[in-house]
Amino acid sequence: MAIANAPTQTAPDTHPAPRSGPSVRGRILAGIVRLVVKRWPRKSPESVLRWSRLLFDLPSFLSVGRTRGLTLTQVNEDGVRGEWLTPVGLSPHILLFLHGGGYVSCSPRSHRPITGTLARLLKQRVFSLDQRLAPEHPFPAAVDDASAAYQWLLKKGTRPDQISLAGDSGGGLVVATLLRLHRENVPLPSCAVCLCPWVDLTGTFAYRNGDSCAMFRPSDISNFAGLYLNGAPAETPEASPLFGDLTGLPPLLIQVSSSELLFDDARRLHEKAGQCGVKSKLSAYPGLPHVWHLAVGLIPEALAALREEVEFIRGEQKP
Repeated sequence: MAIANAPTQTAPDTHPAPRSGPSVRGRILAGIVRLVVKRWPRKSPESVLRWSRLLFDLPSFLSVGRTRGLTLTQVNEDGVRGEWLTPVGLSPHILLFLHGGGYVSCSPRSHRPITGTLARLLKQRVFSLDQRLAPEHPFPAAVDDASAAYQWLLKKGTRPDQISLAGDSGGGLVVATLLRLHRENVPLPSCAVCLCPWVDLTGTFAYRNGDSCAMFRPSDISNFAGLYLNGAPAETPEASPLFGDLTGLPPLLIQVSSSELLFDDARRLHEKAGQCGVKSKLSAYPGLPHVWHLAVGLIPEALAALREEVEFIRGEQKP
């Protein structure tokens, strides 16, 4: 694993090199994901939607036992939907989690391996947002929902410096939400964690990991973006945060697999943050599939990554 602090200027071809390869279990997981996901039919956007909803929700079986020792509370209040995961011993701090799934699939239930583990490790309440999905609810519905959820927490009396924001793949949604909040002069959270973020929906970038990625092909970028954007310009910062001004955003932790398609998105986000004066840490884990964090309990790198997130969040939050 390689971790680098954001420099003020970074050469465009910077490629943080991992220090070692993946674990044996990590390699096995990557092979299974490649066999199941990368080979799915991609005949049309409709087939991409169908298969993503079928396969990306498969990790929900991993949620068995992930809420043990936690109080799980469903929420549908003031237009905000989601679930609270509350550990024993209340802390005033809250993690707002935005699940991934290409904006078209997944749910708080599918991401309990991540949110449940973070709630226990942080010893903090986690609110996992059930944002609306495209194409039924296209852009900017997800940003609207995430922004509303954050402001809902503020209205309930939580201070901004007591809130951290995180999301997997939806790490792009994390940054888009921060841009929305900053534009509307809403006080920002203490920090944000972006897991394998998708921050460029244009599909025009020459991704270097098209072959090595265990899950996606470069053509998937345009397919998922089309389902979400519904004709909106991909360069819009709230759709592709890489094209926004990140000045004034809170500290970022960016985690990504060095071999996945979105490694370039993560690297470019890290560089853009540094150029905008935002504190940023890029952490590259070698040879793992996209959002390997869901495999906590199965591969050692998943727990290691979540522990790194906990250390980062605790370091940025005020007592």
